[in-house]
Amino acid sequence: MVSSNTRFWILILLVTISGFSQGMLLPLLSIILEQNDVSSTINGLHATGIYIGVLIASPFMEKPLQKFGFKPMILVGGLLVIVSMALFPFWQALWFWFMLRVTVGIGDQMLHFGTQTWITTTTPKEIRGRRVAYYGMFFGLGFAIGPLMTRLLSVSEAAPFIVSAVLSLLVWSTMLLVRNERPGEDSHTSVHTTNSMGRFMDTLKIAWVALLPAFGYGFLEAALHSIFPIYGMRIGHDIGILTLIIPCFAAGSLITQLPLGILSDKIGRRNTLLFVLSGGIFSFMLAATLENSTAVLFISFTLAGMLVGSLYSMGIAFMTDLLPSSLLPAGNLMISIVFSIGSISGPFLGGAFVENFPNVSFFYLIVGVLLFIVVAIYFKQEPDKQRGDVVRGE
Repeated sequence: MVSSNTRFWILILLVTISGFSQGMLLPLLSIILEQNDVSSTINGLHATGIYIGVLIASPFMEKPLQKFGFKPMILVGGLLVIVSMALFPFWQALWFWFMLRVTVGIGDQMLHFGTQTWITTTTPKEIRGRRVAYYGMFFGLGFAIGPLMTRLLSVSEAAPFIVSAVLSLLVWSTMLLVRNERPGEDSHTSVHTTNSMGRFMDTLKIAWVALLPAFGYGFLEAALHSIFPIYGMRIGHDIGILTLIIPCFAAGSLITQLPLGILSDKIGRRNTLLFVLSGGIFSFMLAATLENSTAVLFISFTLAGMLVGSLYSMGIAFMTDLLPSSLLPAGNLMISIVFSIGSISGPFLGGAFVENFPNVSFFYLIVGVLLFIVVAIYFKQEPDKQRGDVVRGE
């Protein structure tokens, strides 16, 4: 069996291929459905399938993790994704593809909850920020590469799905080399302090402010990947250009993910979050003002990625700082649930916005969401004050 350090990089590899599959699936299906004259509202609703799957799976994750351990959770989740990807080319029906999206969401949630909890509960505090940043950075790397697979549509409509399924299978097989563990075996985490609902309520009371960045990232990720291709085509941009613009957001996050993680260790998560969110608002205002310029879209997407592309991993680190170790599994589930709510809201509200406000820039919707999160974090300072001494004294 492999060492703990090798295990960490195998988990990171799994997160990367998961990001790749998600990053490919959202724009790929949106483009196919748009070309088949499916309305943007239905297209957006259809894109929520993966996140509905995450929400369906989330309440049932904690007990199986305690009973069976991390490895079975990750293996089953990865297998669900692989099988679903392989089935997409067989039948092009809206309801069938929606069910496959839901199944991908369930599998991804199992995979992410297993990997995320394994990393956060077994990583020493002195390298926690760095490792969480790696988690977000490599997920972003996969997400940045994923949309490029839409170019395989010129070869065959089945080609992107087959490539994703094969790559996922290869990475999934590396988990067979890892020894299974259960929560608490390699850390001080105890998940038996209260019942599940009690742990969720305690997590919400202590760290609700740390969940907002995950909501914002989910909204951004899903809206940009599923609705922006539709909106971009409607305002006159070429599909080939759009498939190059979209990855700029995830690519931008790769540049700054680690530096921002280090910065947040030095000046505090709250201050760093306020800085990146304010910069993200500026970036999307720029995009809204000059959305007909391809060059400006490339620049604004990259700049936005460099700033708000780290919201998810920064939210995880913020949550880990605020919560006692006994609540970390519940906290990781809450992060996933809130991320999913944001991800469902993105395609749904984005599709409805494009449909009902055709003369208003789609980017103003994103600005509004980021502004809400900035205001909430700015006026909620208590978590930092309450936990500051605890965090420094750990």
